[in-house]
Amino acid sequence: MTGEVLVLGGYGNFGKRICAGLSRHNIPVIIAGRDAAKADQMAATLPRARGLAVDITRDLATVLEREKPAVVVHTCGPFQGAGFDVARACIAAGVAYIDLADGRDFVRDFVKLDAEARAAGVPLITGASTVPGLSSAVIEHYCPQFARLESIDYAITPGQKTERGLATIRAILSYVGKPLQPFAGHPKAYGWQDMRSWTFPVFGKRWLANCDIPDLDLLPVAYGIRDIRFGAGVELGFMQWFLWLLSWPVRWGWPLNLTRFSGLLLTVSRWFDIFGSDTGGMYMRLRGTGHNGQPLQKTWTIVAENGDGPNIPCIPAIVLARRIHEKGSGLEAGAYPCVGKVSLEDYLAELEPFAVKTFEN
Repeated sequence: MTGEVLVLGGYGNFGKRICAGLSRHNIPVIIAGRDAAKADQMAATLPRARGLAVDITRDLATVLEREKPAVVVHTCGPFQGAGFDVARACIAAGVAYIDLADGRDFVRDFVKLDAEARAAGVPLITGASTVPGLSSAVIEHYCPQFARLESIDYAITPGQKTERGLATIRAILSYVGKPLQPFAGHPKAYGWQDMRSWTFPVFGKRWLANCDIPDLDLLPVAYGIRDIRFGAGVELGFMQWFLWLLSWPVRWGWPLNLTRFSGLLLTVSRWFDIFGSDTGGMYMRLRGTGHNGQPLQKTWTIVAENGDGPNIPCIPAIVLARRIHEKGSGLEAGAYPCVGKVSLEDYLAELEPFAVKTFEN
């Protein structure tokens, strides 16, 4: 193997940040995507980087056999409704695999590849992003203080001016108004409903609504949590409530395919950037029982300014790819989600170059 990290979608919203993060550690990267010109242009800005034209639906197996990278990082969302073709190509080539999947079904069913991955001796890691990468890191950090962790309530809200991609919009619209599969403490919930607010340090109150993520299946099992609630929200309140209004016709059963309007909504949303900021964040509130038998609550918050928020989801992939590159086989063979694979300390260390602050109480 060459020791290079091949990043699929390497010039995209998250891919370019992963490539830059790996380059900061002098790790060679292959910036891969369908557009050779964009890949080469991105590669010209980084040391030890080169561009490569790749169509993951056609020639990935040939590319992996020829290039022999140490690891593939898959950022080409949306992952909702996607298959495991890229991961299977990595198994066949004996190459480690990491993705940033946020599709609940995709991440839950990923373990179906476990036997194949073990037989091939390669690690396949899914969901190497904020959820469950950072969310589980926060839980792992605070868990020793609890005799029993009973519930978690958390949410993510980006700034209006923060760079966003079409895949993210499509992912959200794929479940707006639709019934979510039951999860701990919530037998019935609908996408982008149950509106509530949370007041963050630095930037204040944001509106939040139900969001469908892999954590809803993963974290109750991993940590014995009885109640889990996750929300997401955009900065501008009228846009948040507009999406909430759109959720109702879908819930009522009207034949609406909102994902068809992803491009239009992305364009329209950018018209209002002048009214927003580049500041966003995430909070996690953990509740349970302390070792003294008394109720215990811990709240942890991360705030990103200067448009640095999109770097946060990229950190698990950077940390894990570094581990594979520097140690050869730093992770066990098999197919599994990124739960408890990155410590909070390692996570925050990678964020030091950015305008990121954390708070706890």
